[in-house]
Amino acid sequence: MKYYRLGGSGLKVSALGLGTNSFGGRADEQTSVNIIHTAIENGMTFIDTANIYTQTESERIIGLALEGKRHEVVLATKAGLVKGEGPNQRGSSRYHLMLELENSLKRLRTDYVDLYQIHTFDPETPLEETLRALDDMVRSGKVRYIGASNYAAWELMKAIGISQREGLNRYISTQVSYSLADRTPERELVPLCLDQGVGIIPYFPLAGGILTGKYTSAEQAPAGSRADKEPRFVRLLSEDKLEFGRKISRIAAELGVSSSVLSLAWLMHKPAVSSVIVGVTSVGQLTDNLQSTALALDEATLAELDRLSDTYRNGEPFAVYRLP
Repeated sequence: MKYYRLGGSGLKVSALGLGTNSFGGRADEQTSVNIIHTAIENGMTFIDTANIYTQTESERIIGLALEGKRHEVVLATKAGLVKGEGPNQRGSSRYHLMLELENSLKRLRTDYVDLYQIHTFDPETPLEETLRALDDMVRSGKVRYIGASNYAAWELMKAIGISQREGLNRYISTQVSYSLADRTPERELVPLCLDQGVGIIPYFPLAGGILTGKYTSAEQAPAGSRADKEPRFVRLLSEDKLEFGRKISRIAAELGVSSSVLSLAWLMHKPAVSSVIVGVTSVGQLTDNLQSTALALDEATLAELDRLSDTYRNGEPFAVYRLP
């Protein structure tokens, strides 16, 4: 396993991180526990979750699986998206964040999280309020580092500026949809992160499965796939992306690896990327994806992948989560 610094901090994380939004949903409890244990056994140290994943089941299952193993991982969770119907059950106010951190700690069966992330930008809460609340969390020892998610480049830079001005702990990372099928972060976010020492943690690195080669058409989703379990996902299966997925599959076949492994390895070669989050629903999927950490891509292959995916630098992101 390879390990990289998370942004400009001294914290090191595994190049491949474990995404857990399927735990307690598309992956049942025992399967999820087995996945976590297999990940740890193979050197994966970064585990990412959120307070809303599978109605809090993801955090609960992670807490169960990490009994006696908490010290072996860098544990990250998030808050800020809609948690309930109440007026204070969303966003990044001090009120909401403090409450959600305490609830997450209980479910995770730990007294601290290594990385606490704001799930999305909150236009109704002053950034000063959010950043001071996060700074207090770090000073209390309940949070080690802080990160952002789904922030536009200008929002992230504004937050960094406020932290520097006020002497507050600053974001060391940001999560964003980033893959061969979504290179929109390269327009503004990647240059910002390289300049400011912020580590990028890509989510949807396989474009929701498009880059696995398992989708042949939008109408015939494999049983158990995201498109099968989440019908709204089908709208993202455009013909151009399906054809692009087939092209990536052909290159992967020439290299003797799966499309998933090739797509993950490409991201690991990208500047500013610290850890690539991959969500799995079986130990077999995880075992296959682990091969990406050992795949070294030569300049010719990287250039070809960049050329084929260049069109996805423009247009809309594959996914972005914002408050309604």
